[in-house]
Amino acid sequence: MSRVAIVTGGTRGIGAAVSKALKDAGYTVAANYAGNDAAAEAFREETGIAVYKWDVSSYEACAEGIAKVEADLGPLRVLVNNAGITRDAMFHKMTPEQWSAVINTNLNSLFNMTRPAWDGMRERKFGRVINISSINGQKGQAGQVNYSSAKAGDIGFTKALAQEGARVGITVNAICPGYIGTEMVRAIDEKVLNERILPQIPVGRLGEPEEIARTVLFLASDEAGFITGSTLSINGGQHFA
Repeated sequence: MSRVAIVTGGTRGIGAAVSKALKDAGYTVAANYAGNDAAAEAFREETGIAVYKWDVSSYEACAEGIAKVEADLGPLRVLVNNAGITRDAMFHKMTPEQWSAVINTNLNSLFNMTRPAWDGMRERKFGRVINISSINGQKGQAGQVNYSSAKAGDIGFTKALAQEGARVGITVNAICPGYIGTEMVRAIDEKVLNERILPQIPVGRLGEPEEIARTVLFLASDEAGFITGSTLSINGGQHFA
């Protein structure tokens, strides 16, 4: 039986690339999504990957969602915490709602998803937890105090939990993408992209979602069993942490 993997935010952008890569490598994949039913259904029809809808900012919803996936597909072996949102604003204009929404979805979701999966991974003496953080969690970004705080928290979560999982066969790692050519990034005004963003990237281009997916695939593998508590920067040389 193939290993079961859950990818949160797994039907669009980086998450979609990760879901597809895992499926192509032989995993049984469940792609979680939050709200866009039409996009999720189109993704399911295109890929044959099972999709499951729940809100990762709710612990109860995550526990129920994981239980449903395991009942349908089998024991969870690989968890990719990818779901994330932005609610950008300069700090003097940021509202409590903007702060809480981003912290709940981008940071609290790691607890909400990983805690219900953890006991099973411990019992089976195997697990792979891969957290998608961000370059802005490493260096900070004006207008993204909420997002940068959450993504920095993802890295701390990774380092601490890796120490607990190591003795029972569970690895926990983080990936920090830079500017990746998702639909959202490619929608940026071309002048802004060419004059303000690309000049910051020494390799001179955006990353591709598939480049993040290949890294996830490696970290999920048996061959990566000696890598845990690590943060992999995939940003074209934009920032060295």
